Amino acid sequence: MQKQRCEWCLGDPLYEAYHDKEWGVPLHDEQLLFEFLVLETFQAGLSWITILRKREHFRLAFDNFDYRLVAQYNEQKKEALLQNKAIIRNKLKINSTVSNAQNFMKIQQEFGSFDSYIWDFVQNKPIVNRWKHHKDCLATTEISNRISKDLKKRGFKFVGPTVMYAFMQAIGMVNDHTVDCFRYTQV
Repeated sequence: MQKQRCEWCLGDPLYEAYHDKEWGVPLHDEQLLFEFLVLETFQAGLSWITILRKREHFRLAFDNFDYRLVAQYNEQKKEALLQNKAIIRNKLKINSTVSNAQNFMKIQQEFGSFDSYIWDFVQNKPIVNRWKHHKDCLATTEISNRISKDLKKRGFKFVGPTVMYAFMQAIGMVNDHTVDCFRYTQV
């Protein structure tokens, strides 16, 4: 018997694997949180499958998403990234990744960890929605609006409410698997 999945991931093995193993699973690892923050900001205006297909290239290009290293990137390194055809070559997004890494570490200093900061927006407990169809799922919420506003105030870029809601879904702050999906009760 075939597993029932959220319809958005059907038909692509990479998408299905991401859906089955990662999407919506509560995540608390600092480096992985930074990875998803970077990937979601690069995804702005593009499809998620495009980003997934380039994910390993992003890992190589951005030092395995080590935010301590990314925060120190100089103009030479940023220029090298702009020449890297394996990733999304967007100067504004590359520059924002470096400044976002610096701001990520400022949040760590202020709150003890980025994890503590971000999960406090949902009182450290995932929001569990009950969607029957993926098309019913929201693109933004009051919480993603607040996160976006607060991050922008702290100097982050490419962190609009829609990007932040996708980030919340990816790291499990919200469970938006449809109720008939086999992952709904697992996460």
